[in-house]
Amino acid sequence: MPLNPDDLRHISGQTLAHYNERADSFAAGTRDHDVSQNIAALLRHLGGAPPYDILDLGCGPGRDLQAFAALGHRAVGLDGAARFVAMARQASGCEVWQQDLLDLDLPASRFDGIFANAVLFHVPSQELPRVLRQLHAALRCGGALFCSNPRGDNQEGWNRGRYGAYHDLDAWRVLMNQAGFDELEHYYRPAGLPRDQQPWLASVWRPRS
Repeated sequence: MPLNPDDLRHISGQTLAHYNERADSFAAGTRDHDVSQNIAALLRHLGGAPPYDILDLGCGPGRDLQAFAALGHRAVGLDGAARFVAMARQASGCEVWQQDLLDLDLPASRFDGIFANAVLFHVPSQELPRVLRQLHAALRCGGALFCSNPRGDNQEGWNRGRYGAYHDLDAWRVLMNQAGFDELEHYYRPAGLPRDQQPWLASVWRPRS
């Protein structure tokens, strides 16, 4: 059944409440996660000379914002959870916008790269085409979008207090291609493990002109 506006507000509100209530433990539990492979995957596909303008979509407490800033890039964070926004600003010193994924207001052609690490799976499937088109419009010509999501068999619903949609590679490719993106690469994480022990699907995409 299609989700109506009340359903979407409930999904967004409950998922953000989950993160706001657990912001401190989430920050502590993810502080030492190594996502350097993902950061490098985005940066190697950006044209022109650095520093780059990077949007860290779903920046959480600001770990990856700090990493992009330390590399000399002009990083902007975005998150819907008020606790995360405050934490990310304090941790990184970067500009951080508080916006709901289902109600984005992004400037056109503003960014060279968008880093969507462990965030887009919270967007219900019926809303993903619209959200992806908004990300497309926010990228400059020659820019790139990095995505990493927990993979699945194209099911969605509630999982421990958060809403999630879990796509396989074929379904994700269809969504991205329909939104105007061409695939640059994909891989599974963590690296070096058998596929059944790699729950994360990472991919990089170029917006078509």
